[in-house]
Amino acid sequence: MKAAVFHNPKDIRVEMVPDPKIEHVRDAIIRVTAASICGSDLHIYNGYIPQQKPLVLGHEFMGVVEEVGPRVKNLKKGDRVVVPFCIACGQCWFCKAGLEPHCEQTNPKHYGPEGDESEKGGGLFGYTDLYGAYSGGQAEYVRVPYADYGPRKVPDDMSDERALFLGDIIPTGWTAVDWCGLKGGETVAVFGCGPVGLMAQKAAWLHGAKQIIAVDILQYRLSLAERITGSITVDASRTDVVRGIRAFTDGRGVDACIDAVGLEAKHDWTESLRNVVTREAGTTKILRASLGAVRRGGSVCAIGVYGTETSFPMGQFFDKGITLRAGQSLVHRHIDSLLWLVQAGKMTADDIVTHRMPLDEAAEAYRIFNSKEDGCVKVVLKP
Repeated sequence: MKAAVFHNPKDIRVEMVPDPKIEHVRDAIIRVTAASICGSDLHIYNGYIPQQKPLVLGHEFMGVVEEVGPRVKNLKKGDRVVVPFCIACGQCWFCKAGLEPHCEQTNPKHYGPEGDESEKGGGLFGYTDLYGAYSGGQAEYVRVPYADYGPRKVPDDMSDERALFLGDIIPTGWTAVDWCGLKGGETVAVFGCGPVGLMAQKAAWLHGAKQIIAVDILQYRLSLAERITGSITVDASRTDVVRGIRAFTDGRGVDACIDAVGLEAKHDWTESLRNVVTREAGTTKILRASLGAVRRGGSVCAIGVYGTETSFPMGQFFDKGITLRAGQSLVHRHIDSLLWLVQAGKMTADDIVTHRMPLDEAAEAYRIFNSKEDGCVKVVLKP
């Protein structure tokens, strides 16, 4: 089959790889009908999260069931399904606690309680050897482990592009807002108007936010946020963003900030030099801006990926009494209720798709998305 294979940073090749096969009794084989490129895929593409061996990428995908293992009774050949990006067994302590990204069974080589650069959480599709070395969905077919627990059936009248993003960006944006603990009437700042940031803005409105401030450095993404979410926008390339945000709240700061960017925010040569000295990767500038822009006693959620150890402003965090949440999205917890919202037209994501490209052009799609050319916000790949 054809697949988009990572070889080295900025070296993606569409090539022939062996077809996946049923390896365990709870497996399913899915024929992929749509996959996307996510911002977190770029962390591998740009070398921020290391991967030494070739790997089929892609963790946001959906398709049609082709074959199931003998223990998979909830799916049959021909079912359309969308698949959560984190792989969960459904039976370990963490899965039973509703914390599937921390599944104890799906990353046997690198799982551990430490959460450092050698011990990680549960397995992820197409996301490096550190997270299980599972082949991803930017391919014609994919093996889905624990298929009796993760995949959700998609209604026949729901298009691929309406359903696809239930595997990642819709529940990721929703998780970020949920972690902020909104009760209604809050002012929320969302850093980043990429796919997850846009979904967080939409989710914040549905949670009762009174005002949403969307922050980015790219005008085309700010314009999209204004058009499809109705948020107030702030161009961080032209203003002191923390002061600008505080100005909306009489100087107090917003009730909640969401960092939907993570370690790969644009940073200058001084930060790159500091990273060489401290052996850090990327930057914490968005997290620091979030801690500055939030009011005392407010909430910050870092849903953008931070894959390496970084410095942290503990004094500011302590003095302001901030509640901080971070981590992988709780897709399994939210996907069923979000599927209903998508069906009802209350939550949409297909309006962020800017590029539709065949799988054969995956290398070019990565280049366009990474360089932010041609107004690129979200790429859907069609095998």
